[in-house]
Amino acid sequence: MKILLAASELAPLAYAGQIGEGVAGLASGLKALGHEVSVVLPRYRLGAEGGKPKRTGVKFSVPVGASRYPCEVYETRVAGVQVFLVARDEFFDRTGLYGNENGDYQDNAARYIFFTKAALELARRMDPSPDIIHANGWQTALAGVFVREYGLPFRTVLTPYGLEFQGNFWSYDFGLTNLPGHYFSAGGLEFYGSMNFLKAGILFSDAVVMPDERAVAAAKTPAFGCGLEQILREQARKIWGIADGAATRGWDPSEDSGLASAFGPKNPAARAANWPAAERLFAWSPGDAGRRDLVVFSEASDGLGIFFDALDRILAHGARVGGLGPVPADCRKAFEIARRKYAGRLGWKESFTERDARDAMAGCEFLVVPGGTDPRSGWLQRGLRYGLVPVAMQCDGIGQFVKERRGGHGNGFLFFHATADALADACRKAMGCADIAAASAASLALEVSARAAVDAHVELYARLAPGEA
Repeated sequence: MKILLAASELAPLAYAGQIGEGVAGLASGLKALGHEVSVVLPRYRLGAEGGKPKRTGVKFSVPVGASRYPCEVYETRVAGVQVFLVARDEFFDRTGLYGNENGDYQDNAARYIFFTKAALELARRMDPSPDIIHANGWQTALAGVFVREYGLPFRTVLTPYGLEFQGNFWSYDFGLTNLPGHYFSAGGLEFYGSMNFLKAGILFSDAVVMPDERAVAAAKTPAFGCGLEQILREQARKIWGIADGAATRGWDPSEDSGLASAFGPKNPAARAANWPAAERLFAWSPGDAGRRDLVVFSEASDGLGIFFDALDRILAHGARVGGLGPVPADCRKAFEIARRKYAGRLGWKESFTERDARDAMAGCEFLVVPGGTDPRSGWLQRGLRYGLVPVAMQCDGIGQFVKERRGGHGNGFLFFHATADALADACRKAMGCADIAAASAASLALEVSARAAVDAHVELYARLAPGEA
């Protein structure tokens, strides 16, 4: 299959964060599976200096409003992946990708309308042409709109990389798209009187990829939809929840030099060898083979209220509990009472390092995820890679990561009501489980790796372009 990834970033050539890392991981993964994959991005000043590009001889002009802008395409390789760079110094030869110390560039609408059109013009000239155009972020979200309007022979996929980043511009910039006027409507680019790139991309792309199934469910709610929840509900049939492989990249205990050498996916019982690091981290009193250790990441849960309400009962059952991340102000009283009552068995680091997180996950047995709607599942995915047994709130999409432990199968324990009683009961049930090693092995067996994410994208592409896989 031939795939063209259109993006505003690509690590390490030019990137500001999540988009660049995600596109790089997907591109290299697709190439490793034998697919013909290319990336197209602007030739920023950083790219021109660090990418060592060569001229392809491909030149064309792109209409943006009343003007036409000539451009030239360069080529380089990043980690063996073919990368095309669209050069137009007026737009991209700048010190920052999206802005400078004074804020966002005022012409960002024009810059990325130009780039998206240029990417599609390049795709038209490729031989053979791509089966899939995969747009990344609001910057290239209009690809689906242009493909639909001009009848181009591509199927389009959009990954938003955060619904809070939508590409909102004033209505007068709509003229830069050169689209017919009816596109500036509730069924097109218009959004409360402004022009919204991401909204239009969701409407017109053939598929939309969210970070996982929990994110899909949460995005349909006002708390996490960033104003787009109604549109996402209406377009639910084409939204895919693919666990973000980037969240687990580099989080492999068998390759972590900081852990005891016996630790690995084939020997989860060796977790005891890593207890000392977790004990030092949380200032726990030394434990024994019968002790049950739980960890919770406060930044990865919206249910900390019920967790702290249940904390006394969890500790009373004989557990040691460790927390990483800030303690909410409204939970601090319960935390302080429990810390004094159970000295040596409750430890918390509000500011922590990556090494701290690795030590905690390697030394604990259970990961508590008390929230029911929070879509940020990065710590849950990493915990599974470390063989942690999750205790989690039942919510839409959680089944992608947690299978109830029954009859010797499953990797975790679920509770079905957002109450302290339900959470405490689930923790007691988990701590009383006689085959924790088997549950840990089931967590390790779940596919939440970068490879699994690439495989899921390939499945999506094959459904959109059948016969091309």
